[in-house]
Amino acid sequence: MRSLFVRLLTSSAVVAVCSITATAWLAASSTSGAIQREQGQTLASDARINNSLLGYASHHSDWSGVAATLRDLAAQNSRRIALATENGTLIADSATAGIPLPAKVSAVVDPLAVDVTLVPGAARDRIDPRAVGPFLLSARDRARLSKAADTYAACAGRTGQAVQVTVSNTGRPLVTTLSQGVSQESSPMPSPMPTAAPVVVGACDATTFSTPTRTEKTALKQLNLLVSRCLKGKGAERGSVGLDFTWVSKEKQPMPPVAEPDQVISSCIVTARKEQLDPYVAPAAYLYIGSPAEATGQRIPLPSIAGAALLVLVLTVGVSVMAARRLVRPVNALTHAAQRMRDGDSSARVTVRTTGEISELATAFNEMSEHLQRMEEQRKAMVSDVSHELRTPLSNLRGWLEAAQDGVAELDPALIASLVEEILLLQHIVDDLQELALADAGKLRLHVEPVHLGDLLDQVTTAHRGRAEAAGLTLTTVITDDPPLTADPVRLRQAIGNLVTNSLRYTPRGGHITLGARQDGDQVVVEVTDTGIGIRAEYLPHVFDRFWRAEKSRNRQTGGSGLGLAIVRNLAEAHGGTATVASVPGVRTTFTLRLPS
Repeated sequence: MRSLFVRLLTSSAVVAVCSITATAWLAASSTSGAIQREQGQTLASDARINNSLLGYASHHSDWSGVAATLRDLAAQNSRRIALATENGTLIADSATAGIPLPAKVSAVVDPLAVDVTLVPGAARDRIDPRAVGPFLLSARDRARLSKAADTYAACAGRTGQAVQVTVSNTGRPLVTTLSQGVSQESSPMPSPMPTAAPVVVGACDATTFSTPTRTEKTALKQLNLLVSRCLKGKGAERGSVGLDFTWVSKEKQPMPPVAEPDQVISSCIVTARKEQLDPYVAPAAYLYIGSPAEATGQRIPLPSIAGAALLVLVLTVGVSVMAARRLVRPVNALTHAAQRMRDGDSSARVTVRTTGEISELATAFNEMSEHLQRMEEQRKAMVSDVSHELRTPLSNLRGWLEAAQDGVAELDPALIASLVEEILLLQHIVDDLQELALADAGKLRLHVEPVHLGDLLDQVTTAHRGRAEAAGLTLTTVITDDPPLTADPVRLRQAIGNLVTNSLRYTPRGGHITLGARQDGDQVVVEVTDTGIGIRAEYLPHVFDRFWRAEKSRNRQTGGSGLGLAIVRNLAEAHGGTATVASVPGVRTTFTLRLPS
């Protein structure tokens, strides 16, 4: 178990087992009391809560503002009350956040499908009478109708009839003649539903408050359209739905409320009403009702909770301390090594006597430290090489110019030509350094285009043929099928030209230099082969290093600046390719460029 992952997993498992054990004990100790409290819930309390929430759902199109109502109901009934959507998303909860919902759903709150177990007197259509939707009258209409109803009641009273004025769910006044037990109303959702036509008082006019308003006419029109759509093709008798939601036949009088209309018509009326009311009521929600203890979230006695929490805390601290001691030691070692590296000690290393992630981290740190140390050594060597390469031509320039200034030497054409040659050498070194800097920074720009390798190699051969003939060397080109290539022709000529220049420098008189190109799978291979002095095997890995030269005296007569081959490798990599070398000393040396075709 030396892996960091295994250690942490084991520690977490120990803590989890103890936590689960403590939780199970506390749950078991409180089960009997919880069951007794659950049994104290009454159906009447559930019915009151359900009825209040049905009323809310009947007057609101969603549950967004139900939290305050839920808290008030929970306080009034000393219960925990929660609402959740049908897919389990919590809508509101009177209990403290994080307490799980009761396991059982108490009821489904849906004003369009009332639960008859909690509302025994529900209508047969199971639509809550408080869900009136588009039939709800405006304040202006309610005031006007109320005034007309009061006038009617006063008139009826003067004729000796006792009447009672109430207000239905839509806001329409309901006038009941107490002596006859019938009513004059026009609410689409009366409660209870009228069973007969109102008693007509001859001297009193009920037309003013019994005539449907514009709002009710619009709602009835929409409802009848939905009913007609439902009845289409079912062979039902022609008719329409009235304000009391009874079917009015075209040939007959309205069917009395006590009579049952055709089952198809009745079903379509209910379906149409639910479709019409659906946008105006809250969607169905699951109602959870818990015990009073669940409402406060204190089912378990506080001392038991404190004792269990203390036990888990002590165990967690103990396990964490033991694990931390084993983990901190190698981390501290890594930290001290990193600080030493920050202070300039590139030889900083870490020794960790363990396995797993910490050991892998220490190994990676040591490899990084070694790499940085090598980079620092290369940087110092490069600074030394650059200063050496620049010092010689600058010293020559300064010496001859001071001699000319003192009158010791004369600035004749030969001297001027020598000075210009030294300046060109300086310019060449600076240009090469700039090329390498651009490549390192990723700013080396390539202008790629289709390249004919045959023409390009001929151009390189032509450019170097004069120098080759002067050195007594044979320069030839061998092309196999002229493979297609997309590359920057200028940069490619530069790379191949550097290889040819290198071969010219190290091939003795009478030797041969061959430029070749061929297709190898999805790559194009360009080779420069010479019969020169060759390169020893131990030197091959360093051939493309900057300023590297096998001859350490860095004599200008035996080699260039040491940047040409480094530029070749960078140009090949910029094209997505590689540069390699193979050599047999005294026999043959081949530089190979592999580029994607």
